[in-house]
Amino acid sequence: MSLDAVLSRIDADLDQATARLFDLLRIPSISTDPAYDADVARAAQWLADELTGLGFDASVRPTTGHPMVVAHGGEGPHVLFYGHYDVQPVDPLSLWDRDPFDPEIQDTPKGKVIRARGAVDDKGQLMTFIEACRAWKAETGTLPARVTFFFEGEEESGSPSLVPFLKANADELRADIALICDTGMFDDTTPAICTQLRGMVREEITITGPKVDLHSGMFGGIAMNPIRAMTKVLAAMHDDTGRIAIPHFYDGVPDLAPELKAQWDGLGFDEAAFLGAVGLSLPAGEQGYSGLEMVWSRPTAEINGIWGGYTGAGFKTVLPSQAHAKVSFRLVGTQDPAAISRNFRQWVQDQLPPDCTVTFAELGGDPASVMNTDHPAFAVARAALSQEWPGDAAYVGGGGSIPVAGHFQTILGMDSLLAGFGKDDDAMHSPNEKYDLSSFHHGIRAWARVLGGLA
Repeated sequence: MSLDAVLSRIDADLDQATARLFDLLRIPSISTDPAYDADVARAAQWLADELTGLGFDASVRPTTGHPMVVAHGGEGPHVLFYGHYDVQPVDPLSLWDRDPFDPEIQDTPKGKVIRARGAVDDKGQLMTFIEACRAWKAETGTLPARVTFFFEGEEESGSPSLVPFLKANADELRADIALICDTGMFDDTTPAICTQLRGMVREEITITGPKVDLHSGMFGGIAMNPIRAMTKVLAAMHDDTGRIAIPHFYDGVPDLAPELKAQWDGLGFDEAAFLGAVGLSLPAGEQGYSGLEMVWSRPTAEINGIWGGYTGAGFKTVLPSQAHAKVSFRLVGTQDPAAISRNFRQWVQDQLPPDCTVTFAELGGDPASVMNTDHPAFAVARAALSQEWPGDAAYVGGGGSIPVAGHFQTILGMDSLLAGFGKDDDAMHSPNEKYDLSSFHHGIRAWARVLGGLA
């Protein structure tokens, strides 16, 4: 059987596959820092050369920012595989145990890990798919599916070129389904397929009271303090049950399907352990929902920062002229980012006391993404992942946002299958980032199974 031969090839070639990953990890492709622009371009060319060497029609495509890499090959059902080759900055460097761009396999109590910046986010993950394709071509001379590779170099810096590039190249990139390997396992033994991602709206608020800062001895008690106004507004966003009080906020929020709720309940999520790891003890979201529902399928309103007045050393008895806050909303279902922003702003206006005005910064937002799991690729992927790990693969939600999945829906008209092999302790975006060698190995094997199943 071809699949058995492909899997054997992957096992035999693991050392060489790891060496190739190390070559990519050595390139410091930090997209947020212009000092590394040449390295970002070098990483793009490395990937294009690697894919060309495997027989794909690959090219580096310029944008107004960092380049994209696009490649095509194979026949059969058409899939688009997305990954990003740029990485986060490494600061603070003093917290790293070694050079972030000098990858190494290290022994840990939980097994061997690949230690380097980009190991899990996202170079190690994208290389799992490339290596799966390599094994298929080595054993059979072809691929069981038609594959389009799409690698981005700006994911860690806000993806400013992504939407224009998708719109300009929609006909070339459109496929039956997108595969995204930028997520993680549910736990160390349970693989996961993310079927819904929360969207986000970002707001920055400035409330102005007096035209200048005031002496609290002269004006305290008679003058309105904008920090007082701000804290009153923000405190009113939630009622005593954790429900968000903004009018029409829950328009478009669906009930969780009973079968999906039952699957989530069966995962054995330990709320106490999850919160205990960060020094907390009790869920603070909407009452009546499980912990997984709170982070996967319910919307949120969170205060991310608040400031005003004097915050330096010592003390200054001032009534500030202005107070500021940053607020974010995680969206689910069909919640409309524009409507959420509009309703929130009107609600803030309605809460203001006399003598206060408010302005808002335009920071934008993205809708939630919900995937159609009736697409046959989901059943194929679930079976493939279940064969590679002790636990059966679970359909899960994503508490965060991966905007590219939403752009694939709205611009290319296709759903995404998000299956990654990262783990909670991988230190993504942090010093000493790592990727388990077993995740790399079984990830390659899983994608080989998915490709075979799609045929």
